[in-house]
Amino acid sequence: MALKIGDRVPEFSLKDQHGKLFSSDSLVGIKPMVIFFYPKDDTPGCTKEACSFRDSYEEFKELGAEVIGISSDSERSHQKFAEKYNLPFILLSDQNKKVRKSFKVDKNLFNLLPGRETYVIDKKGKVMMVFNSISASKHMVKALEALKEIERI
Repeated sequence: MALKIGDRVPEFSLKDQHGKLFSSDSLVGIKPMVIFFYPKDDTPGCTKEACSFRDSYEEFKELGAEVIGISSDSERSHQKFAEKYNLPFILLSDQNKKVRKSFKVDKNLFNLLPGRETYVIDKKGKVMMVFNSISASKHMVKALEALKEIERI
């Protein structure tokens, strides 16, 4: 069963596209996070999803949030992906799928592809939104709506 609204974000540390260790604890208590799990760098759906977050990145920043993409690709693959599409946010390498498992992100599409799931985590580390859809185009919109709703509260 996936994480639910109200759950606490699992603590995790992974390397980013620059080889630096990122820890979720570095943001809890400081700013909201938008964490999107995606299947694979530089594939059509994942590129569409990442570029939609890129195109709205300033809106996320204005709302005080950090955007974080996670897949099982290597740091080097993430670096190439970020450079090719000018992605300004953090991409984390979860090669052993440990973080994906801690968030309980299941496989999609006949258990062939890693799941595509987006979480909005508030400043206190509480899950405020969970969106699971193989459709890459809706994740950014849902996350932005959820963040705006948090701002209103």
